[in-house]
Amino acid sequence: MQPQFEEKRFALRMALRLPIVVSGRTDDGAAWSEPTETDDISTLGALFQLNQKIASGDTLYVRSHRPDGVPVEVKAQVVRLSQGSHGTSRVGVSIIEQKEAWLRLFVAWIADDNLAEGMEE
Repeated sequence: MQPQFEEKRFALRMALRLPIVVSGRTDDGAAWSEPTETDDISTLGALFQLNQKIASGDTLYVRSHRPDGVPVEVKAQVVRLSQGSHGTSRVGVSIIEQKEAWLRLFVAWIADDNLAEGMEE
């Protein structure tokens, strides 16, 4: 008998408040864009809050910058939605295009965070 795992996410995850801009399209095709920040990021995705109404399965674009200022834009799919604070939605996305660019962003922020901690000692 195989053990049942409730948690299916195996990506390295880190609590990080990273400024991002999320954009997408409404049902009628109108483009929207909203600045926010991540609650956490992983090697495969991110969790953040949005005011914009979206649905599970929607395609979004997430833009950010590495610590050295290099811009990163990735295509993501909404895989989790829950109630956020103050009427927002907590949105979990999985990166579906430019995965390597997202992984570089993740690694760059971890390295930057570790360097900052090392300087404090």
